[in-house]
Amino acid sequence: MFQPGTEWAYSMSIDVLGRVVEILSGMTLGEFMKKRIFDPLSMTDTAFHCSADKADRLAALYIPNPADKKILRNDAGGAGALNEPKAHLGGGGLVSTTSDYLKFAEMLRGGGEYNGTRILSNRTVAFMASNHLPNNADLTEYGRPLFAETAFDGVGFGLSVSVTLDPVKAKVPGSAGDYGWGGAASTNFTVDPKEDLVYMIMTQLMPSSTWPLRPQLKQLVHQALVD
Repeated sequence: MFQPGTEWAYSMSIDVLGRVVEILSGMTLGEFMKKRIFDPLSMTDTAFHCSADKADRLAALYIPNPADKKILRNDAGGAGALNEPKAHLGGGGLVSTTSDYLKFAEMLRGGGEYNGTRILSNRTVAFMASNHLPNNADLTEYGRPLFAETAFDGVGFGLSVSVTLDPVKAKVPGSAGDYGWGGAASTNFTVDPKEDLVYMIMTQLMPSSTWPLRPQLKQLVHQALVD
């Protein structure tokens, strides 16, 4: 798309890194994640597909009706989560629960440690959650105007997460330095180091651009905080 280091785009880059992990570890990405992340954090319901014994717990997926924009249940699309994918992608595809995902987010809030188990060093988490765009630019300045799971104004990008640089410029109440990411079905998690909190939403509405749930959630969270 362009010379590396000159622009930013929502891309397959993390999927490529997932394949690198497979080559270096000699395991599938799912096996590696289970051994190094999911099992240590007791994330018992997270994998690249929902097994048959857990199918009755799988949440329904919804889409907007093109005719009237009312929400329709999309069982055919949601059933895809019941099948093992041909490729384990580094950038998406996991099935999980709110409880499991919260453990992962709490690990990040804890500087790489959760419930006595360390997954990453605190310096690694801080580096990951820093803006890596040149000259501390935001995505509006440096990114291509393509779809992404975040706003572009006042928001930078770290190593796999978006990072708020200026809440005023982003036009959503928040904290400078909060970070997170979202999924295609309107899921989202945010870690706010300044407020020492984590919040997430596990809506199953696809695509994520259907309704501005993420900025609304962030606004509601910060409206509830009182100094």
